[in-house]
Amino acid sequence: MKVDVIIPTYKPDEKFRRLLFMLGRQSISISHIIIVNTEESWWDPGLCEGIDGVQVYHVPKKDFDHGGTRNLAAHRSDADIMVFMTQDAVPVDEYLLERLTEPFADEQVAAAYARQLPDKHCSEIEKYTRQFNYPEEDRKKTIADLDELGIKTFFCSNVCAAYRRSTYFQLGGFVKKTIFNEDMIYAGTLVRSGYAISYASRALVVHSHNYGCLTQFKRNFDLAVSQQQYPEIFAGVRSESEGIRLVRQTAGYLWRIHKPWLIVYLIVQSGFKFMGYRFGRKYEKLPKCIIHLFTMNKAYWK
Repeated sequence: MKVDVIIPTYKPDEKFRRLLFMLGRQSISISHIIIVNTEESWWDPGLCEGIDGVQVYHVPKKDFDHGGTRNLAAHRSDADIMVFMTQDAVPVDEYLLERLTEPFADEQVAAAYARQLPDKHCSEIEKYTRQFNYPEEDRKKTIADLDELGIKTFFCSNVCAAYRRSTYFQLGGFVKKTIFNEDMIYAGTLVRSGYAISYASRALVVHSHNYGCLTQFKRNFDLAVSQQQYPEIFAGVRSESEGIRLVRQTAGYLWRIHKPWLIVYLIVQSGFKFMGYRFGRKYEKLPKCIIHLFTMNKAYWK
């Protein structure tokens, strides 16, 4: 299968350089690496030196959109499989793309996503969150899993995810304008259309963040807004219980590693996440000034 890699960038740094280096070492050939960069003045042409097949396109910051910009890049690809990555996701080895594309031998599979491992500077809570969301076992998810998995049936992360191009355009691709969560919105459409998502646990990237409480609040606010705006996908799907399960299991993990004092921070952080989510579900009732205070993506609301 012909494979393209698509990466939106914004002020790319050393992690992005390592990402490109590892893409150049992959066990399967890449047709094109399509980079859609926000603001040409912040782009360093030297980042791509020595890397074959790179195409760079620039968009103004005011025009960037999580769904629309990726969709623009998808239209520049003619590959069978399009792999979307973020600039801070670094492949662990040369087999990332090989293992990520293996599930597409199953004709029902229209998307596959990689396992995200924490980096060495990651907090204990974030380490466990990565383990919770990205376990060691592969999983194929279809509409039949909705009762068991709830919202996680639609989980698919564009940090590193592959999509069958023909199905992508058949279903309309990523939404053209969205505050956040373009990957799960499309994944929900895909699953509800009878296709499957594959979690490829042996396809590995290093990717994690140490977000503070306010950032978690804002991320969950935007996440809830995106779910509220697409009731045809998310309405009636169990969501909050998965967050409660994560908190309980993380607290157990912190106790087992003899760091019970971190449970206090976990509870505070979880409270911020929960409040952000609840406010996001009610965003239509909030005044514009409050929305601008709560969101991470102020440009979306202009």
